Amino acid sequence: QVQLVESGGGLVQAGVSLRLSCAASGRTFGSYAMGWFRQAPGKEREFVGAIYWSGGSTYYADSVKGRFTISRDNAKNTVYLQMNSLKPEDTAVYYCAATLRYGSRSARDFGSWGRGTQVTVSS
Repeated sequence: QVQLVESGGGLVQAGVSLRLSCAASGRTFGSYAMGWFRQAPGKEREFVGAIYWSGGSTYYADSVKGRFTISRDNAKNTVYLQMNSLKPEDTAVYYCAATLRYGSRSARDFGSWGRGTQVTVSS
C-alpha cells in the first residue's frame, strides 16, 4: 500500500513560483510513476505531469509545459512539482498519485492518491 502526502500549497499572486511536495511511503517505488493532477471547482480532475521514479523521465500536459517541472529525491522518497509563472487558471486542489503504468495521463490508471493541497492564484 502506497501512502502519499502533499504539502506546499497556499495563496499566491499571479506570476510567482510555488513548489509542492509529495512524500511517499509504504513500499519501494522503483517501478512506479508518480503523477500530479489538479481539480478546480466544478471541473474534472486534470493531468498535470508525471515522473518515472526509477529513471527520472517526465511528461507533462500541454497547459503547463515549460512552466511546471517535476523532480524527485530518492533519498527522501519525495516528488516535487515546481510551478513557475503561476496564473489564476492554475487555481485548484493539487493531488499526487502513483501508477505502475508509466506514460498514462488517465486518473483511472493511478491507484494511490494523496488528499491534495490547495493552490490559489490571485490576479
